[in-house]
Amino acid sequence: MKTLFVLIAFALVAAPSMAAEKKQAKEPVPTGRLDSLMPAAPRYLVPQSALAEVRNPKEIEAETGGRLGVALVDANGALILGFNRDERFAMCSTFKAPLAAAVLIGAEGGKFGLEGTIPFGKDDLLDYAPVVKKNLKRGRMTMGELAQAAVEVSDNSAANLLLPMLGGPDGLTAFMRAHGDTVSRLDRDEPALNENVEGDPRDTTSPAAMAGLMGRLIFRDMAAESAAKLRAWLNASSTGDKRIKAGLPEGWTSGSKTGTCGTAYNDVALVKSPSGDEYILAIYLDRPTVNAAKAEAAIAETAQAALSFVGRAQKSGLE
Repeated sequence: MKTLFVLIAFALVAAPSMAAEKKQAKEPVPTGRLDSLMPAAPRYLVPQSALAEVRNPKEIEAETGGRLGVALVDANGALILGFNRDERFAMCSTFKAPLAAAVLIGAEGGKFGLEGTIPFGKDDLLDYAPVVKKNLKRGRMTMGELAQAAVEVSDNSAANLLLPMLGGPDGLTAFMRAHGDTVSRLDRDEPALNENVEGDPRDTTSPAAMAGLMGRLIFRDMAAESAAKLRAWLNASSTGDKRIKAGLPEGWTSGSKTGTCGTAYNDVALVKSPSGDEYILAIYLDRPTVNAAKAEAAIAETAQAALSFVGRAQKSGLE
């Protein structure tokens, strides 16, 4: 069976299935269609040798026992390929990437300064808060430091301290709407947002929505200095070393924000090809029956398949 990535590359703007439309109609927040917010996807010519080398994501998904979602967006905003790209998945800590972007853009607009400090005490410490715990005696951190900690080490207390400055979960959702994402929604803070009850749309996104949002933020909406800061934080993160980063084809680089909810394993990465082309790759894996190591390996293999496909493809010139 040919990989489904090929079908997405050539039929990206096709209407969703009736089942998908019915499912979306039940969502309390309109999901919209990310395709309508992006330029038409380029068409690609793919060598037969590339097709033979790239695994079908359906096979990877089946081996995990879970549900896999993938989306790849290029620097021009085109949704290049995907698999279950419009289905909802728990965001887990991937919400911290747009959270950091919201802090940086807020500073650009003069809402607050990155050097402004937020006080905290022992009651603000969550189980996973390595950076905030180190600064407990100091009792305060700057907004820039907190945003950096939220991205680089996924510090949960750092994220919770920042959210009120943005209007809470509703404020971050409004920020995402303002930047073209009609799907992603944050309803709770840490650690409640990790609940991931099946069928619950709270604190969810879709691969296409998150990839599209991060692409618009980094490649278009953020000032160059702010985008550079976010890129540096993503590149410095080591939480995804066994996920997308582990599956990069030779010569590719990445920086990412992971999310793990116990029943979900996610990674959203800014990836760069050897020729310098940049993309946002979002991979979400929900409720795998395999252990954590195999779940991360599946994400790495999915990344390898997606990026190898794109690396071997050539634009046909057809729009």
